[in-house]
Amino acid sequence: MKRLVNILAFVAVLSTGSCSKFLEEDQAGFISPDKYYTTEEQVQAAVNGTYAGLDDIFTTGIGVAVSPSFLLEYLTGYSYRQRPSDNADNEFLRLDPVDPANGHLEQWWRSVYYPLENCNSVIDNLSRTTFLTESAKNKYLGEVYFLRAWYYFQGVRLFGDIPLKTTPTTDFTNVHIPKAKQEEVYAQIISDLKVAEQSGLAWTDVSGHVSAGAVKSLLAKVYITMAGYPLRKGNAYYQLAFEKAREVIGSNEFSLFTSYADLRKNSLKNTGEHIFSLQRDMVISGNMLHFVMMPFPDLPVTIQPAYGGALAPRIEFYNAYAANDKRKEEQVFFFTKYPEFNNPSNIIQLPVPLIFKYWDDQAEQTGKTGQNFTYLRYADLLLLCAEARANLDGGATSNATAIDAWFDVHQRAFPTSVKPAQLNINDILKERFLELSFEWQTWFDMLRTRKALNTTTGQVVDLIGYKAPNHVNPFAARDLLLPIPLSEVQKNPLLK
Repeated sequence: MKRLVNILAFVAVLSTGSCSKFLEEDQAGFISPDKYYTTEEQVQAAVNGTYAGLDDIFTTGIGVAVSPSFLLEYLTGYSYRQRPSDNADNEFLRLDPVDPANGHLEQWWRSVYYPLENCNSVIDNLSRTTFLTESAKNKYLGEVYFLRAWYYFQGVRLFGDIPLKTTPTTDFTNVHIPKAKQEEVYAQIISDLKVAEQSGLAWTDVSGHVSAGAVKSLLAKVYITMAGYPLRKGNAYYQLAFEKAREVIGSNEFSLFTSYADLRKNSLKNTGEHIFSLQRDMVISGNMLHFVMMPFPDLPVTIQPAYGGALAPRIEFYNAYAANDKRKEEQVFFFTKYPEFNNPSNIIQLPVPLIFKYWDDQAEQTGKTGQNFTYLRYADLLLLCAEARANLDGGATSNATAIDAWFDVHQRAFPTSVKPAQLNINDILKERFLELSFEWQTWFDMLRTRKALNTTTGQVVDLIGYKAPNHVNPFAARDLLLPIPLSEVQKNPLLK
């Protein structure tokens, strides 16, 4: 586990309310924690440093369009990689048994435990700070408790039983920590989120910092996950998820965008439908997704055609959208043609549908993109609300709040649809597959529900035994958790 004593080694120094400075790095050399937490600016910089882990999965290695982040989409079997890849990707693309020595596992493990160590250090030092008002201190702590819960939530869903550590590492003794049971990890996640919920954070935050809306939305997602697999806590937690989602809806602080195109607009970052996002900036911290989803082999539809081929929808999944689904319309969630770059009169026909969710018009003028990556979206929260209630009511619900929540999402895709009197759980799950596709959400849904979308029949089916379009094997129990990286087990034998 990485020892993070020097917060300034990688934090972003922020002036309050400035989104660009939120992302800027200030390499200030070594300062020990007891000398560092002396001004509010330093506290703010330390807190901002805990956000750094949100970006860790999007790191790129040697190669074009290579990033461990894509494994979550490869695992679903609804996507493929146009550009040829090595076995590290192919194990996920094919649903082969994953080798514990696979390098992508190490990056996902680090994206959990490196930022967790940073969170532990900030919580410890900030809790002992005396010069801040209690209100200010609690709000800073609220952000970090949320983020610690976030990182643990990522880790426990991917790896299962994992080490649980809530104190900072101050020396190299006792660093071999055993795995904790998943239920213990979830208990810590809930505890941290409840602290964050009571910290006095505002409902929304246009700078991209953690807000009360983000805390409550994540609580709803954690509760519904605990209700399902693997813990299977059932109705008590479906009730908690429903109540927390209903609280977010009732706040009237979030709303669906009228147009799907608004989801991609840089001018609408951290507003409307965006509850919590990874902050990107065109100049100092760009987003790779626009360019890596371009066609491969290269077609002249973009200013930088050489980086594409990382992620594309399987045609079977694309065809699972109804013909009159607005999400399937050209340049909404997908595109099949596009004007030639600098020659718009010539329309380039793509050989296959590609993902349009991360297209950035600004990037086509500058060669850079500062589009945020949304982790929590209001459409997700609405569908969670409906799903929780349908489960509570035995698989189908007539609850008005649940039906309204589902229908808000569904009607945007089908404007002439009629609101149903009753809603079935499989209709809700299918809506999640179609609405949240290629947003790094689907695999987690498949894990907690043990359900998949059969792209041939259009029906929601049991996950185990279903063979997804891009896989060579049907899903089996062995596929539901990633192995702990071999390199970590070698360093810590207690992880065996």
